[in-house]
Amino acid sequence: MDKIFLIANWKMNPQTAREARVLFDAMLNIGRLKNIETVICPPFPFLSIFGSPKSIKLGGQDLFWEAQGPYTGQISGKMLKDLGCGYVIVGHSERRQYAGESDEIVNAKLKMALKCGLTPVLCVGEKAGEEMGEVLAGQLNECLKDIGKAQIQDIILVYEPVWAISSGVVGSGKPCLPDDALSASLFIKKIIAGLYGRFLAEKTPIIYGGSVDSKNAASYVKEARMQGVLVGGASLDGEEFSKIANSLNNL
Repeated sequence: MDKIFLIANWKMNPQTAREARVLFDAMLNIGRLKNIETVICPPFPFLSIFGSPKSIKLGGQDLFWEAQGPYTGQISGKMLKDLGCGYVIVGHSERRQYAGESDEIVNAKLKMALKCGLTPVLCVGEKAGEEMGEVLAGQLNECLKDIGKAQIQDIILVYEPVWAISSGVVGSGKPCLPDDALSASLFIKKIIAGLYGRFLAEKTPIIYGGSVDSKNAASYVKEARMQGVLVGGASLDGEEFSKIANSLNNL
């Protein structure tokens, strides 16, 4: 089996460094996982308190499209690398919604992440009432513009239907059914195959995000044939996150 990605997006949580340290330590205590790459994406201020753990990788929740300069409030890819990050989330629906990010901006951030040696975790997905195929085709074509064949395998694609994202409380969202997630994954592969060829489409990892918890995480890998999950609200509960990890570890 290919490597499974277990990526935690803490969003704007928790509120203190002490709480962040306690949560991070709980994740460090999960134990040895076979063939699972665990990535924690905490708020930027907490990255420096975690050091360089061996069993868990660090990721940023965002980055700016320029390397440096007079951009108040932004964080560069090199800053993330210096803080020990190997990954960065790009194009999350909350960035699109609250920060007004367009596919053009996401494309620029994607290029910067690759230039800095970070693995981008590129999120795509439709809102309630939108047609899945139309939205995914548009987002992928625009976000991957001028991304070469040599780079596509260095990107993790996330199918994260906006309507399925929880508010940060476990169980508060409406998760996508595994069959629907499989349909989305196959459609994404079709788009990637059209852009880069069938071989690279099969090699490019696709994971699922949107109200993932310990009850459904394994089904997205086993039934929907995803290569992992992006976890939001459930990653703020150390015990729940441990259950998710163990469910994937037992596949």
